[in-house]
Amino acid sequence: MQDKPVALVTGANQGIGLQIAKDLVAHGFTVLVGSRNLERGEAAAREVGREARAIQLDVTDQNSIVAAAKRIRSELGRLDVLVNNAAIAHTRSLPGMTVAEFSKSTRPSNVSLDEVRAVFETNVFGVVAITQALLPLLREAPAARIVNVSSGVGSLTRNSDPAYPSRSIFGPTYAASKTALNAMTVAMAIELESTGIKVNAACPGFTKTNLNNYEGTQTVEEGAREAVRLALLGPDGPTGTFSNADGPLPW
Repeated sequence: MQDKPVALVTGANQGIGLQIAKDLVAHGFTVLVGSRNLERGEAAAREVGREARAIQLDVTDQNSIVAAAKRIRSELGRLDVLVNNAAIAHTRSLPGMTVAEFSKSTRPSNVSLDEVRAVFETNVFGVVAITQALLPLLREAPAARIVNVSSGVGSLTRNSDPAYPSRSIFGPTYAASKTALNAMTVAMAIELESTGIKVNAACPGFTKTNLNNYEGTQTVEEGAREAVRLALLGPDGPTGTFSNADGPLPW
């Protein structure tokens, strides 16, 4: 087993996940760059630097998850941080479509159930699956941390307020999947609170990535900030929280 702490970031071949990987390497971690496509993961790992390794990981494929867990144990022997960052907003190609236009096509009255299932498969069930597979390693770490990359658009409290600016885009696919992810975060934190493993949800903010056709107003450096902070929490840090770089968010 190596001496340096190890982190796995899912969906790390681009965007916020790639930046999280870079930041954790800068904080002294060996980082596993999770990517469905291994070639893209290897290119991203080269960009991150010498302390990064690509790992093929599709969070919707149990065989891929099992293989990744076995590889981490055999090659590194430890896992200290799991950042569940992999997510999708849709399964369709949407060239030129704005976030607002997309939201109109995914209302409860007209959304495809196949679309809902596909988004939840990655954003919710995939998080549970990879966390279950890696918990044995995390339990062996001296101070393990799990960070679920969520979104403020999934906040039920915010969306219940007619004055909330993003209320109009709340729908049954991406936004609702983040609501469900928040619930999973609380459930994980409750189960693990006696172990010292801290589980928290991070909202990156409206970050410029391909997830939103690059409409975002923040840089990936800004978007990665809160997830990295939560990954580095000390023993007195919180668990079972939802926050962005400005502080706590309502569930």
